[in-house]
Amino acid sequence: QVQLVESGGGLVQPGGSLRLSCAASGFSLDSYAIAWFRQAPGKEREGVSCISRRDGSSYYTDSVKGRFTISRDNAKNTVYLQMNSMEPEDTAVYYCAARGWSCSPWPALYSNWGQGTQVTVSS
Repeated sequence: QVQLVESGGGLVQPGGSLRLSCAASGFSLDSYAIAWFRQAPGKEREGVSCISRRDGSSYYTDSVKGRFTISRDNAKNTVYLQMNSMEPEDTAVYYCAARGWSCSPWPALYSNWGQGTQVTVSS
């Protein structure tokens, strides 16, 4: 059974850091584009970052560029999202998702999703 399991969410102060993990089972992450999405209460799901399946190219939404970094550890079959200089507007439930094609910012194109992990940025 294909599964994505997320971890690493929690409460952090503005300016702080968190690292989210997305561990895959049932398939190899290096054969898929892996994206991070987030959804805050009352807002639509937003694409945050994506790492491509072939060359490892990464993509970021403008609001997180320079602050977030996506990476993949093929040996551990895990993708990470390092979040630095966090801001209150980063507060959301974060999801990882897998797609057997290229990166896309559109959530409807992803077939496999993690359960989500809550990230709260607050003083």
